[in-house]
Amino acid sequence: MRITMLATLLALSAAAFSQDKKRQEVLNLEDGVAAQGYDVVAYFKQGKAVKGNAANTVSYQGVKYQFATAESQKAFEANPSAFEPQYGGWCAYAMGNFCKKVEVDPKTFKIIDGKLFLFYNALLNNTLTTWNKDEANLKKKADSNWKKLSK
Repeated sequence: MRITMLATLLALSAAAFSQDKKRQEVLNLEDGVAAQGYDVVAYFKQGKAVKGNAANTVSYQGVKYQFATAESQKAFEANPSAFEPQYGGWCAYAMGNFCKKVEVDPKTFKIIDGKLFLFYNALLNNTLTTWNKDEANLKKKADSNWKKLSK
């Protein structure tokens, strides 16, 4: 009985490790930190991009998130999936238009139906502006493309 329980626990641990490893490979991380260290809760609660603090770091399924305040950290810990960026934190426009993982400017974002979307914004190219012109179509394509890329 003990051997069976131990084997089951080892199998579950290996599966969880494998899932964490996969997330680390497909998500947009900078030194293992999501959203380039920006507080993903602040986008929702403050309506703006706020840089997180390393002192308020949480690891969720193998990915680190940083928060500006202990309150943001607690909100995330209570419901992490409510705050994680869509498409692994890659540019929503590029995911929809090109099926590509493109870096983002974490200060360029949009909340749609309670979900966080991040966008590339550099070299006179703010993809949020283009996204807004065809959001429904691009979002539908991005949802489909992300399913393919995140497998």
